[in-house]
Amino acid sequence: MNKLGIVTKGIIKENPVLVLLLGLCPTLATTTSAINGLGMGVSTMAVLICSNIVISLLKNIIPAKVRIPCYIVVIAGFVTVVQLMLKAYLPALDAALGLFIPLIVVNCIILGRAEMFASKNSVIDSALDGVGMGIGFTLALGIMGLIREFFGAGTAFDIPIYVDTAITPAGIFMLAPGGFFVFACLIAAVNYFSKGKAIKKKEIGCEGCMMAEMCGGSCDRKEADE
Repeated sequence: MNKLGIVTKGIIKENPVLVLLLGLCPTLATTTSAINGLGMGVSTMAVLICSNIVISLLKNIIPAKVRIPCYIVVIAGFVTVVQLMLKAYLPALDAALGLFIPLIVVNCIILGRAEMFASKNSVIDSALDGVGMGIGFTLALGIMGLIREFFGAGTAFDIPIYVDTAITPAGIFMLAPGGFFVFACLIAAVNYFSKGKAIKKKEIGCEGCMMAEMCGGSCDRKEADE
């Protein structure tokens, strides 16, 4: 795959949120506003790029049997750096995102890319993969946050939109049901405009699972038995 293809695949074709359905907890919890969504997305992208680079550099040194714990240690180090920078320079955003910044450590997008891509490819390709997946994640959270904020609070990036109008914001968009509704609409839109080509069956089977080696493909065997 060429360099451009590595970057662009994470934006639409293999969008981690809208296609692979990964990282749904921060997606639904932090997208009550566009700023929060973009903040969470950029923070995750920074960790993803840096961890991909380091893991690609160390892939021939890390023992196979302890690679997952090693990946988590690397990811945790970069999450700590990002969290301290947010506390120092963007305290309001850090307070708004709260616990979801340290929880980036266990975000399956980052660990999944480390196992499936960074540990098998060059440093440059791994960095580009982090950029593409990070942009896709950030765009999904930003768009979802903007839609929820617009309909639920009547603002866009904290700028009032419904001023001097009789329109009343629908507060349900700021709650969990509104988050699931917007999320479902975005997934439907991606599938509609891609004509269903965005979803790949292999991504939901053992071939696309980072834990496949540990379970020995038991999921596929179970499905075959059923």
